[in-house]
Amino acid sequence: MQPICVQQNRVKLRILHIITSLSTGGAQQALYNLLSGGLAHRFDCSVLSLRDEGTIGAAIHAAGVPVHALHLHPGRPSPAALVRLARLLRSLRPELIQGWMYHGNLAANLAARMLPERSGLAWNVRQSLYDLQAEKPLTRAVIRINRACSKVADAIIYNSHVSREHHERFGFASARVNVIPNGFDLTRLCPDPQTALAVRRELAFGRDALVVGHIARFHPMKGHETFLHAAVELAKRLPKARFLLAGSEVTADNPILRERVPPELMAQFRFLGERRDVPRLMQAIDVYCSSSCSEAFPNILGEAMASGKPCVATDVGDSAAVVGETGIVLRPSDGSELARALTAMLQESPEERRNRGIAARARVAAQYSLGAIVERYAHLYEGLIN
Repeated sequence: MQPICVQQNRVKLRILHIITSLSTGGAQQALYNLLSGGLAHRFDCSVLSLRDEGTIGAAIHAAGVPVHALHLHPGRPSPAALVRLARLLRSLRPELIQGWMYHGNLAANLAARMLPERSGLAWNVRQSLYDLQAEKPLTRAVIRINRACSKVADAIIYNSHVSREHHERFGFASARVNVIPNGFDLTRLCPDPQTALAVRRELAFGRDALVVGHIARFHPMKGHETFLHAAVELAKRLPKARFLLAGSEVTADNPILRERVPPELMAQFRFLGERRDVPRLMQAIDVYCSSSCSEAFPNILGEAMASGKPCVATDVGDSAAVVGETGIVLRPSDGSELARALTAMLQESPEERRNRGIAARARVAAQYSLGAIVERYAHLYEGLIN
């Protein structure tokens, strides 16, 4: 008689991801990428936003992951929210709590203490600390509290080596640290000439236009003023140059942005505001520009490279390591130098730029593929529990 083999179903590890918000942003997109890229199948995942479900919550829902929200207002603690958190924890009984961003990390600490049984606790730090004084007063206080509490975490994940260096120099715990970069889905992000033509038609960009893309929420650290300084210089030198800008508050109604562009050059600019179709917009550009003065690992830079676009980027965070030899990296906050770098790339032949884009996509495939990054998170989570 043949022996009977009984295969036991493996119980999935219960993980609660707590994030500051689910509005459009790099951390939120990274969380969605990980969940939809495999974590949601490997583990029993749930997501808690300290605010509302924002723009990313629906996409996470669609990936099969429950999303909850505490509806907190910034700087205003709520006893009712604590009650809702306690009820949620009793319902989900997470074995591991993963915090995202500074406020999410503190909330993860609190949630871990509220559980009747000890759970694993991981933090995810998503930015660099070039200048603490550039942060809002409340954020500065939260970062200092993070520093004091950092030894409690079973693991601290940074998405860049520069971010780790900055935070450890500031006093964050240096034990149990992991650097796991952002991952990118190369099946979703890929060159598409037909879409490129369609988007150019929508934006009234001609076939021979030289389009520079800049996609970032309006914030001082994203370097919009530096970019527009460079773009205006470039627009004067190259009449075929066009500029596609998108992101929260990046509209022609924004007086700070509007005042940087002379009226006679405004026809060369498109201010599109916040968009949900960034991979589609990316197809229409010839060169992507990241002009930030502070970053850890800019998600949009990896998305541009995965889409086969050559990049000009400022040397902040791990941007230089991401771009490598495929693009141009220069010091931040220098609009004239940025203009020269963009001019040099746009004056290359189409074949030279295409070869840069091919090399950029290959670099992402080799070092930042989503499947490999999901595997690193899964290995870390299983190790924390085991």
